[in-house]
Amino acid sequence: MENKSELLKLLREKSGAGMVDCKKALDEAGGDISKAVEILRKKGLAKAAKRSDREAGEGVVKAALAGDTKTGYIMEINAETDFVVRGEKFQELAEKVMRLIMEKRPQSLADLIALEINGATVKENLDGLSGVIGEKLAIKRYDILNSAGTVAAYAHIGGKIGVLVALAKEGQSDIAYDIAMQIAAANPKYIYQEDVPIDEINREKEIYQAQFLKEGKPENMIDKIMPGKLAKFYEEVCLIKQEYIKDDCKKVEDILGGVKIEKFIRYSL
Repeated sequence: MENKSELLKLLREKSGAGMVDCKKALDEAGGDISKAVEILRKKGLAKAAKRSDREAGEGVVKAALAGDTKTGYIMEINAETDFVVRGEKFQELAEKVMRLIMEKRPQSLADLIALEINGATVKENLDGLSGVIGEKLAIKRYDILNSAGTVAAYAHIGGKIGVLVALAKEGQSDIAYDIAMQIAAANPKYIYQEDVPIDEINREKEIYQAQFLKEGKPENMIDKIMPGKLAKFYEEVCLIKQEYIKDDCKKVEDILGGVKIEKFIRYSL
């Protein structure tokens, strides 16, 4: 279990609140980071909850696309240090594994590491390179995204973020690529407003109500203010409601021309 100083540091990063307030919230939450962030937000001491899928360790995310734009591939491969990740041997192995995924389309991670590269399994290749460089190497995850419409792939920040997205219409490569860039930059949790779980909506309402009361707003005004506050929440977490990164006068839904977004996959280190 993380010690208290590490939890405190993490809470400060997530909330943007001060040291003393974070310590009190952490104590009140019994060491639960999510509860502590909620406590701080109710007191108006924290920024909106950050949504980060950053993972521990170094690595690279590879994203690639089949020539027919019907299938996308994404993989995360890890090492212990950025120095190794930037090295030629690690990058070469990452490329080989990615090409293998595209060629063989394995059904599971176990299937993938059992496939062969140059007469040795992927696992043996990982272990062999690990022995040479002295660091643990691992393929953490991969996904394959198929669509009868259009799939786009996008990699960002030197392989620290990768995205696949599928649109339910053929011949939409340019728009799909722009949407993939949007997902990489803005990190939505959901595609549509109706995708947000009711429990999450209710939790946000509770937080906003606590904030309004703390600000001294009359209870009879809260019902009038709440829809606007929730609309801002949807603009943060729902892809189609987000401000379009290439034109801040438009929402993502404005550039789609009625084309439905089927699914997206986002990896981040």
